[in-house]
Amino acid sequence: MTTYLVDVAVGYTGATSDLKLWRERREELGNHQKYRGDKAYVGETAINTPHKKPRNQEISLEHREENRLKAKQRIVVEHLIRLIKIYRVASERFRLKSQNYEAVILTVCGLIRWRIGAIVLSSKNCPEYF
Repeated sequence: MTTYLVDVAVGYTGATSDLKLWRERREELGNHQKYRGDKAYVGETAINTPHKKPRNQEISLEHREENRLKAKQRIVVEHLIRLIKIYRVASERFRLKSQNYEAVILTVCGLIRWRIGAIVLSSKNCPEYF
């Protein structure tokens, strides 16, 4: 299985939540695509999320096991984020001219896509994710 960068959102200034970006761009990404997210996306029908623990109750063993499997799948995404943050220009405050920001970030993502092609991330623990 191959890992892909599905979408890159460039040019948002300040703190913008992932959920807000998802809601703004979901039409562009298409309805045929399957999505998985963390607990921040609970309530979004198009995104498969982990089960939350009910208030004043314990989570069932079945839900706990499902969450464990989803965490194994989610780690692939976290590793992609880590690969992007290896490039200091993408992980720290941007100190170059602001009109160069988009080109720099897209270049970093292009380098990551190239690197993934050379070093395919292992997805043997989660083949149904891809």
